[in-house]
Amino acid sequence: MEVAGVWMLVAVAVLMIATGLPAWMLLIGVALAASAGGIAAGAFTLPLLTAMPSRLLGLLENDLLQALPLYVFLGALLNRLPLMEILFRVGSKALARTGCGMPLAGLGLGVLLAPMNGSVGASVAMLTRTVQPRLDALGIPHERAAALVCVSSTMGVVIPPSLVLILLGDAMLRAHTEAVNAMAGSVGRATRIINTQDVFHGALVPAAILLLLCIGVTWWMNRPARTDNARNPRANLTQEPSLQDWITAIIVTLVIICLLGGVTLGYLYPVEAAASGGVALFLYGALTGTLTRGALRETLRDTMAVTGALFALLVAATVFTLLLRAFETDRWLAALLATLGGGVYGALGAVLLILALCAFVLDAFEMIFVVIPLVIPPLLMRVPDATWVAVLILLILQASFLIPPFGYAILMVRNRTERHLVSDKLVRALLPYLIAQLCVLALILAFPRLVWHDPSMEATTSAPAPLSDDAIREMIDSQPRPEDPGTRAP
Repeated sequence: MEVAGVWMLVAVAVLMIATGLPAWMLLIGVALAASAGGIAAGAFTLPLLTAMPSRLLGLLENDLLQALPLYVFLGALLNRLPLMEILFRVGSKALARTGCGMPLAGLGLGVLLAPMNGSVGASVAMLTRTVQPRLDALGIPHERAAALVCVSSTMGVVIPPSLVLILLGDAMLRAHTEAVNAMAGSVGRATRIINTQDVFHGALVPAAILLLLCIGVTWWMNRPARTDNARNPRANLTQEPSLQDWITAIIVTLVIICLLGGVTLGYLYPVEAAASGGVALFLYGALTGTLTRGALRETLRDTMAVTGALFALLVAATVFTLLLRAFETDRWLAALLATLGGGVYGALGAVLLILALCAFVLDAFEMIFVVIPLVIPPLLMRVPDATWVAVLILLILQASFLIPPFGYAILMVRNRTERHLVSDKLVRALLPYLIAQLCVLALILAFPRLVWHDPSMEATTSAPAPLSDDAIREMIDSQPRPEDPGTRAP
C-alpha cells in the first residue's frame, strides 16, 4: 500500500489538467476518496484521522502565516496604484543610454516588485499590463517581450524575501527537524535546524549571479541593432517622466530596498515589513487620490479571495500529506532514495528531477505545501546541508516555470496576452535565459560554498563521514508507524 500515495499525487495532477478545478478542492477530494479506500483495505484505522484537528491548529498557529495576507494585500495594491507605470517610465529614461532602456526597466521592475507580489501569477498580471504593451510598441518582437515578462515574473522565486522564500524556509525548517529527529542517536553531534533567515542569506549570491546573467541576456537580445524603432510610429509611447515622477520613483525604490533588505538581513520580521509597506502604499494612494473607494473595495476583495485560496490550499495540503503518511509513502520514498546509487548527488539529482516534473503542473505554493514535506526529509538524511538544498530547490522551481510548453509562467502569460504567441519563437526567446539559469544551477551544484552559511551552522554540521545506505534504511525502519499508540501525530 506504500505506493498508494504516489497514485494519489498522479490522480491530483491528472485531474488538475483534465478538469481545471482549484488544487485545494482536488487535494481534499482525492484525500477523502483515498482515506475511504485505505480504511476499507485495512491500511490504517479511522482513529488516525482524528489527528487532523490538532494538526491544523498547530499549523495555523505559525506566526509566519500572518505575513501571507499582508503580502497579498501588497500585491493587490501595487496592481491598483499607478506606481508601476511611474517606476517603468523613470527606469526606461534612466537606462536609456544602454540602448535598451525599456527591456532593462521591465526586468528591473520585476526584480523590485516581484518579491512583494506574492506569486508568479500576480507578477505576470502586473507586468503584462505595464511592460509588455510598451515593449510591443517599441518594436520588440512579441515573443521576445513575452519571454522577458516570463523571466521577470519569476524573479520573486529566488530574490529574498519573497513570500515563496518565506514559506519555503518554514517548510525546510519542518523537513530538517524531521530528518534530524529521525537521525537522533545515529549521529553523534548536535545539529542546528535551518531557519527562514538561513534560506534568505543562502539565496543572496545565487540570486545575484542569476540577475547579472539575466541583465546581460536582456541587453544582448534587445540591443539597438535588434530592435526596429525607426519604422514603428508608436515607439515613443512612454511619456517623459516629470520631476514628480523622478522624486516618487526614487522614494519608492529606496523604501522597497530598505524593507526587503531589512527582512533579508534580519533587522525586520516579514510581518513588520509587509505591514509597513501596506500602510505606506495605502497612504500614498489616499493622499494622491489614486486609491478611490471603489479601487480599495476591489483591492480588499482580491486580497480576501487570494488569501482564502492560499489558506484553503494549505489546509487541503495538510489533509493530503496526512493520508500520504498514513499509507507510509514517505517511508517508501525514503527507502527508495536510500537504494539509489551515486551517493549524495544521486539522491539529490532524483529529488530535483521529481520537483522539476511536479513544477510543470503545480504552482510554487502547491509544491511547498504538498511535495516538499514528502521528498525533502529523506533527502536531508543523506544531504546534511539544508541551506544548499533549499537554494537548489529555488533554482529548480524558477527554471521549471520557464520550460515550454507547460511552464507555469508561460501558461500565465499566454492567458494574459491578447496576441497569439508562436511557440517556436517563444522557445528561442526563452532559451538564453534558461541556459543562464542552468549555468547558475550547475555552478551551485559544483561549488556549494557559493551558498552563504551561518558560521554557527557550519560549526554544528561539520560532521563525520555520511551515514551508509544500510544505516539510513535501519533508521527508517525504526521510526514509529503513524497508527502505533503513543507516537507523534504524522
